[in-house]
Amino acid sequence: MPNLSRVLTVVNQKGGVGKTTTAVNLAASIAASERKTLLIDFDPQANATSAFGIDSSGDNAPRQIYDALIGDCVLKDLALPTELEFLQVVPSGRDLYGAEIEMVSMPNRERCLERTLVDVRDAYEYIVIDCPPALGLLTLNALTAADAIVIPLQCEYYALEGLAGLLETVALVRQSLNPQLELEGIVLTMVDARNNLSRQVEKEVREHFQDSVFRTVIPRNVRLSEAPSHGKPVLLYDIQSKGAVSYLKLADEILRRRENGIAPSALEGGSADLSGHLTGNLGSKIGGES
Repeated sequence: MPNLSRVLTVVNQKGGVGKTTTAVNLAASIAASERKTLLIDFDPQANATSAFGIDSSGDNAPRQIYDALIGDCVLKDLALPTELEFLQVVPSGRDLYGAEIEMVSMPNRERCLERTLVDVRDAYEYIVIDCPPALGLLTLNALTAADAIVIPLQCEYYALEGLAGLLETVALVRQSLNPQLELEGIVLTMVDARNNLSRQVEKEVREHFQDSVFRTVIPRNVRLSEAPSHGKPVLLYDIQSKGAVSYLKLADEILRRRENGIAPSALEGGSADLSGHLTGNLGSKIGGES
């Protein structure tokens, strides 16, 4: 039986938390460790596509993930090479906006992406999926197709508010569609160690989720913000930057967990009052310090 890849879905329904930045740079960093990796851009905004300098809207735009979803081609025909030898990218584009409407009438519509992955599962060690910032049918497909999820969590007060809803959605997916779905980990993004709120958010999240939070944190970093405009992941733009070093460490942490047989969280219940609990704690502590 072939060795199947590990499918990691990077998900958070809140925008601006570093989701695409994490998907792009995590995939690039895993590939830099010479693991054959596929990045699937599953967001119609196609930011992960443009992050590699791929134009998804021009006259010479390549075929996109949409074409595989509707059965016009197989996924392996869509994978494009990158500057990294071990990384390929499946692009997205505006056509994906209509996919949710078209998938509604399809049988087992939550499994469209899972079905397209069948022909590539034995061709890569890791498949990383970048989701849209919404809990719609596209994200549901990405959760159903995944072995585990990576949740980027911005170290700010409001970023906690949607976390409970996301975990409840994931719990429902486990119950009805993908019982093996695991939490690979929560990665804290846009961390500013000089900021009291950032430190307090990190403390609260680590106390609640414990080992499910990656040790590696992603700092606020200008190079991370600049890299997409140059069509490169940050490690090809400035490998010595704090952002590049952090994502390389994150990839190493994920790889070591798997190689050492450390099981991710099984995502059991208990998240119903999570955001209220965490934000309540933060509010009382910050209020007490004012």
